[in-house]
Amino acid sequence: MLLGDVLARFEDESFAAETVVSLGDLSMLARLRERAAASGESLGAFAQGALQHFAAKASDEEWVTLLGLLARADDPAAVCLKRAFVHVLADTGECCCGH
Repeated sequence: MLLGDVLARFEDESFAAETVVSLGDLSMLARLRERAAASGESLGAFAQGALQHFAAKASDEEWVTLLGLLARADDPAAVCLKRAFVHVLADTGECCCGH
């Protein structure tokens, strides 16, 4: 599935949760839900914001790493989502929605 298609379906909370679970890290789902609740957002909205945050804040080194991973990936959308989620969860500054 294309990344844009995945993001468009993140308004459906069950789809958002299933997508995060499919990345193979259940603790990531718990941490994303916790951060989403703390920012007053749904999981899907927070996940969409995480990608926006990644696009705006990721370093050049992170982008190079992502491009290398994408070149070898069977599921590029999953790789991009996982890197974005890891990035936003590691960022202790502003939340991904800009609050």
